[in-house]
Amino acid sequence: MPRLKAHHIDPEATLDQPQYAFFFCIMGAVSAIAFSTLGAAYGTAKSAIGISSMAVKHPELIMKSIIPVVMAGIIAIYGLVVSVLLTGSLVKMYPTYKGFLNLGAGLAVGLSGMAAGFAIGVVGDAGVRAAAQQPKLFVGLILILIFAEVLGLYGLIVAIYLFTK
Repeated sequence: MPRLKAHHIDPEATLDQPQYAFFFCIMGAVSAIAFSTLGAAYGTAKSAIGISSMAVKHPELIMKSIIPVVMAGIIAIYGLVVSVLLTGSLVKMYPTYKGFLNLGAGLAVGLSGMAAGFAIGVVGDAGVRAAAQQPKLFVGLILILIFAEVLGLYGLIVAIYLFTK
């Protein structure tokens, strides 16, 4: 004889856990991936313009000049990590406080990733062209790219801190 299952009753929304609170977490996840990939795409495209222009006269430097493109792609990974963390934390009844924290986490990594991607693109474009003309500039280019990349890392750190609250 089959056993009867107890009816599962959905918990009711409260002032602290309204039905729409999870929306803020979802918007945080969307912001994280959308803004960080926007920055990464811009950084990749802008750097590729400089690489293409430089490669006309110095095709042997293409692989050495690909560093800004790789660094721009890493920015998108920061947004992906936070987006996956945020969506993994979703439950049916979600506290408003946690939803707002997660929205802030997504915006922190997304907007800082966008800014970092823009910086990497501008530096990558001008830097690979300049380094092709004067090879002594290459070390300086890498240092500037690292400082641009770390802007996205700061956003990732803040996002993880907000997520764990």
